[in-house]
Amino acid sequence: MSGAEVEVEVVFLATPAIGNLVPAVEFAQRLANHDPRFRSTVLVITDPHRPLVSSYIHSRAATTASSGAGNLRFVHLPQADPPHPSEYQSAFAYVSLHIANHAPLVKQAMMNLRSTGTRVAALFLDMFTVPMADVARELGIPHYLFFASPASFLGFMLYLLDPEARKAIESGDMSTELPIPSFVNSVPKRVLPSLVLKWKDAFTLLLAHAGRYGGTKGIAINTFDELEGHALESLRASALPPVYSVGPVIDLDGPVKWHPQRAEQQAIVRWLDRQPPSSVVLLCFGSMGSLGAPQVREIANGLERSGFRFLWSLREPPRGKLDLPGDYGRMDQALPEGFLDRTAETGLVCGWVPQVTVLAHKAIGGFISHCGWNSILESLWSGVPTATWPIYAEQQMNAFQMVAELGLAVEIRLDYREGSALVPAEELERGLRCLMGGGGGGSKVRSKVKEMRDKSRMAVTEHGSSHASMRCLVQQLVVGLDMGMDDQET
Repeated sequence: MSGAEVEVEVVFLATPAIGNLVPAVEFAQRLANHDPRFRSTVLVITDPHRPLVSSYIHSRAATTASSGAGNLRFVHLPQADPPHPSEYQSAFAYVSLHIANHAPLVKQAMMNLRSTGTRVAALFLDMFTVPMADVARELGIPHYLFFASPASFLGFMLYLLDPEARKAIESGDMSTELPIPSFVNSVPKRVLPSLVLKWKDAFTLLLAHAGRYGGTKGIAINTFDELEGHALESLRASALPPVYSVGPVIDLDGPVKWHPQRAEQQAIVRWLDRQPPSSVVLLCFGSMGSLGAPQVREIANGLERSGFRFLWSLREPPRGKLDLPGDYGRMDQALPEGFLDRTAETGLVCGWVPQVTVLAHKAIGGFISHCGWNSILESLWSGVPTATWPIYAEQQMNAFQMVAELGLAVEIRLDYREGSALVPAEELERGLRCLMGGGGGGSKVRSKVKEMRDKSRMAVTEHGSSHASMRCLVQQLVVGLDMGMDDQET
């Protein structure tokens, strides 16, 4: 590739879910900003069950257009027929099949790009859109993996390809501990994802996806060497393609720029402004996380017993298999009688919260979290210690890593999930006192989190580890473009 004036396209295809799409778009923007020769195009899959995705894309596209940068654009794919309910048992299988149905539309979009004379350097896929590698091969375009979850979980997905590992996982013995190379310690089977332990269709698809990762030209992971040094070393020592640690990739503006309920942010921030520094614990369980009524009552009782100030994002459980949690019409209907009155001076219960904005507020001193990877990176960026309350996806493994491997979180539960035994009020109270009061190792966790905050910010600076990794990735893209031009021109 000769001459810095030549502009080429890098194409991204992400799973149509906020937790997958937002980091993919941020990474696409960062890649385009890193080298002026590149422009990023994001292919957008629409899912009628995920209207929030459309809100995000429309807002982000408008912001990009108004900025005049021109190095990030969005192409909406036509909507494919959704999978029939008889084809899937789990929501994960539905999403995977829905993505697969878009293969002809992805191919046509790539061909349309080519027809304008655009030079395509690469197609970046994520952990669930990776079946589109077949489209990239057909068109002679190098394809890469952008992995938005931790390097440790990538190691687990590759571990699943070992028949002996699968045999141990599929056995009925829940006391089994697994020697997963990307973890320092043996991993208890009880912290594996429900996708693996519960849903046969999801497990089959997860294996199929993992089997494709080794065929990519490279793997960019939303992590950084100072955080996941062991996991990254284990991946780089394996027979994988080159591994690039490019994180933390975070949308620091957050949903206040695009969420339909962003007007509520002002009331939340005004309330936080009135609280003492580091005095408030945030309880937030992610875009797909919610808890049943009995557990909500236990949390309320635990908060009241502890006496700590709190900001609680309380969401109503989804009504259907493919639905997301929503906001309660009336909060008092979900809470113990009189709770809102008794805690009016110390707490605020609300629906949606602008999490990244809240975590950056000086009043926040702790975070009871579902341990989604985006949330972990956001809390570390702001130096806010977490207490673990995983619910879905790979969050149980993330919680285990944060507590047992890295010492960066306080344990409430490591293996909580839908159908688990309740976390009683007393258990939550103990976790809060450790997290906010510093007892039981909480002070040590807080100190380590503050150190990791500085390391996370350093990683993405010009002399940081992730910036250097991004530079290597760009060089690889340029080499791949030069080598692949003959294929693209035929």
